Amino acid sequence: MQTEETTIDQAEVAKFEAMAAEWWDPEGKFKPLHMLNPCRLDYITRQIAAEFGRDLAETEPFRGLRLLDIGCGGGLLSEPMARLGADVVGADAAEGNIPVARIHAEQSGLAIDYRHTTAEALAAGGEKFDVVLNMEVIEHVADPEAYMKACADLLKPGGMMITSTINRNPKSFLMAIIGAEHIMRWLPKGTHEWRRFITPDELYDLIRKAGLEPLDRKGFVFNPLSWSWSISDRDLSVNYVTAAGKPGKGGS
Repeated sequence: MQTEETTIDQAEVAKFEAMAAEWWDPEGKFKPLHMLNPCRLDYITRQIAAEFGRDLAETEPFRGLRLLDIGCGGGLLSEPMARLGADVVGADAAEGNIPVARIHAEQSGLAIDYRHTTAEALAAGGEKFDVVLNMEVIEHVADPEAYMKACADLLKPGGMMITSTINRNPKSFLMAIIGAEHIMRWLPKGTHEWRRFITPDELYDLIRKAGLEPLDRKGFVFNPLSWSWSISDRDLSVNYVTAAGKPGKGGS
């Protein structure tokens, strides 16, 4: 379990565990994720469909794909992926999130394998996935390089990882910390630490060091006038997302 100690930051885990009961409250402490979720899902589903030749018009286009949602929280991404037919494992280092996720999935009639575990432990156990969702997690770990390597090890050859995080620059400090935590109070103060934010070039470097090939990157942009999020080809200044592939021929 020594590799676990290099990446899991218990103080960061405790922050989210304290908010676990509010995961499915669209007006609660996870309001920003509820607002962002349609945008995230649009990007994720399109990337997976393109990579694996799936038709999103079908009822369960991701049937036959094994998917890992790292840092699954209450299941905001795990549940729609399961509805699309994927065989979903949701993993979170915050133990309090798991019962919340399990109860909501059961109430929704979804079979999702939720586990209180880490990327390192899953990799050590020989688990393999077609898709790894690595959304808004890397800025909370103690060792991003070791964590990304563990995530890459979890991919089958030909698999895909989708990673989102927050850029590190003056604008992101103003928007993600001053705006979201202090002015709008969307998140508790201290949820994010600006020094942990990662630039797109730094993330691409981590992806390559983990043995993956960067495929795409886009920005998630919030419009305060329409009060909505959209995907941008150019604006990666605050929230952004990347897709990366593992070389080799996949089996799905």
